[in-house]
Amino acid sequence: MKISSKGEYALRALIALAKNEEELMQIKDIANETLVSPQYLEQILLHLKSHGYVKSKRGVRGGYTLKELPNKIIIGNVIRDLEGPLAPMSCVSITAYEYCPLEDNNCLLKPLWALIRDQVAELLDNTTLKDLLEGNLYK
Repeated sequence: MKISSKGEYALRALIALAKNEEELMQIKDIANETLVSPQYLEQILLHLKSHGYVKSKRGVRGGYTLKELPNKIIIGNVIRDLEGPLAPMSCVSITAYEYCPLEDNNCLLKPLWALIRDQVAELLDNTTLKDLLEGNLYK
């Protein structure tokens, strides 16, 4: 698993929107808060919208807001939706498994990769946007 700038910036945008939950935020304001260019942020927000994390309103008084409450947005789901599988190697991926010839010879690395996948998934799947806002990363 590798988190690209798209994944990082998407989480920053979600945090900014969650902090301003009561109001619509324009792209320029989200960009200022997240330090992401408005052009790139617009693409990211469209991805977040297509996955049901944000909603938008057009017009002069338009902008973006969260579609769900912060305690309903699970970080693991956001990362999977934007970045793909959490597994560090495709041979242990649950959703994007790819056969590796070393599996036939009892690969000794596969259990390590599976453990890493499980630990990362456990942490991300048990962390919500609200947890990030409140600093509750160790439950």
